[in-house]
Amino acid sequence: MSSPGKGPAPDPRRWWGLVVIALAQLMVVLDATIVNIALPSAQRALGMSDGNRQWVITAYTLAFGGLLLLGGRVADLVGRKRTFIIGLVGFAAASALGGAAGGPGMLFGARALQGVFAAVLAPSALSLLTTTFADPKERGKAFGIYGAMAGGGSAIGLLAGGLLTEYLDWRWCLYVNVPIALVALLGAAAVLRDHRPGDTGARLDVPGVLLGCGGLVALVYGVSEAQSRGWTHAMVLGLFAGAVVLLAGFAWWQTRAPSPLLPPHVVKDRDRAGCFLTMAFATIGMFGVFLFLTYYMQLVLGYSPVRTGLAFLPMTAAIITGSTQISARLLHHVPPRLLIVPGMLLAALGLVLLTGLSVEGEYLTHVLPGMLLAGLGMGLTFMPVFATATAGVAPRDAGVTSATVNTSQQVGGSIGTALLNTLATTSTTAYVAAHLRDPAERARITAEGVVHGYTVAIWWAVGIMVLGGLVAGLMVTARAPRHLVPPAGEAAAENADARSTYGN
Repeated sequence: MSSPGKGPAPDPRRWWGLVVIALAQLMVVLDATIVNIALPSAQRALGMSDGNRQWVITAYTLAFGGLLLLGGRVADLVGRKRTFIIGLVGFAAASALGGAAGGPGMLFGARALQGVFAAVLAPSALSLLTTTFADPKERGKAFGIYGAMAGGGSAIGLLAGGLLTEYLDWRWCLYVNVPIALVALLGAAAVLRDHRPGDTGARLDVPGVLLGCGGLVALVYGVSEAQSRGWTHAMVLGLFAGAVVLLAGFAWWQTRAPSPLLPPHVVKDRDRAGCFLTMAFATIGMFGVFLFLTYYMQLVLGYSPVRTGLAFLPMTAAIITGSTQISARLLHHVPPRLLIVPGMLLAALGLVLLTGLSVEGEYLTHVLPGMLLAGLGMGLTFMPVFATATAGVAPRDAGVTSATVNTSQQVGGSIGTALLNTLATTSTTAYVAAHLRDPAERARITAEGVVHGYTVAIWWAVGIMVLGGLVAGLMVTARAPRHLVPPAGEAAAENADARSTYGN
């Protein structure tokens, strides 16, 4: 940071750079859901077993969630533009490989490769945004667009997956990334400018990589297996125990490593830690609800995949509105928590409306109002969370800080999908067992039980959202960003502190 008027001139191509960054972010986020729609078709085409089909999703989330911290630190060390371009090229190549898969193993491997390169691309994109936009007003607009992509990408993926699967072929759900990545690659080469500082003497923390990435892989894998095996299965408990041991060892080592993978001062900051937790709670609550609404509209309302995707568009529009038209305009005037807390509570209210789903429900009365409120709340939340979590961080730590935000989002989404799905399934089983008296009514009771399971899980999501709002209210105490630019002396002190952290 530097005092007003003494910093470098803004990059005249920064808004075109934002387009490139937002496009790459959209590609990474929508890829988490676009393949879900294509999965039944891919399973039939490649002869996948029911037990193995989950690896199409799990392979991606394991590599993505487990390697984000490494990807963020690599971006800090070798340059964000360079890792951004490497991530784009690798993601496109892995997507093409997956689209051409001749068997399950090839598809699983391609999805894992997608996750690896997404773990390089996502933190590079956010850290480029962080270092490109310093002016509070411009930063608000930029993060508003980025937050809209992060929040709405999943819903866009559902629509794109439905259209591509229904009118082309499931393979195009992977091939579509190639032209998107090509456009982003050409744009990145033309308009992005790297802000990597000179040689700091920092080196990659190999023990930190093994402990941190190993712990995250064990955690995400344990959560994904809990969905099919149950939370008390020996393998699941073993993975969770391993995750605790590895992550505890990682935390201990980061306080002693000469060049830590995740510098302790990044997570010790109260506002930043509050944003990481809030992001995790928000995605735990929302990702499972995306899944339930998809099932509800297709299985209960009888919608096609394309119609289901179209039904999510109002929610996407609400997320974009909340992020770009409300949060982006207000962030430099009000403290972040005055946007985050109302956003979480508004999303919780939207979920409360969705607990009214029924077998005889209709989209306009039972689904749309809750979707609009939840989307607006997420738009209000995501933008200030991203902006606050990455504000004031030393340039050398921008990549790993961005990676930590993405890790919160990815791990939260994995936990939310598995946890809420387990709650829904358990509640459905209990409902059917308690109400089925006449075998002739099995179909009706089963349908009622399925919807009952959804509503029970959504009530849990409401509680998680409220808890996230409480965390944000208590921990995120930063003032409006226009008050956060320190005088030159404080900036120099911060830079000196950062240098001492790395032994320079």
